Amino acid sequence: MGIESLLVFIIIGAIAGWLAGLIVSGFGFGLIGNIIVGIIGAFIAGWLFPKLGFAIGGGILASIIHATLGAIILLLVVRVLKRA
Repeated sequence: MGIESLLVFIIIGAIAGWLAGLIVSGFGFGLIGNIIVGIIGAFIAGWLFPKLGFAIGGGILASIIHATLGAIILLLVVRVLKRA
């Protein structure tokens, strides 16, 4: 993985984590936390969505949507586990 790919990966993760934090109110982890939530969300979505037969498409916008949906799933799971 080149430095450009790594930067794009981090930027997409940051945007996805930030959007997920806005959608799932009550969660704000700061810049580094949002990047981590977005990257983990991208992995969750990359694993879960093909198993469900769900595909968004290609490109950066689709990657952001994909990672955001995964990050939302992650934040909702965290919320449920915190209440338990």
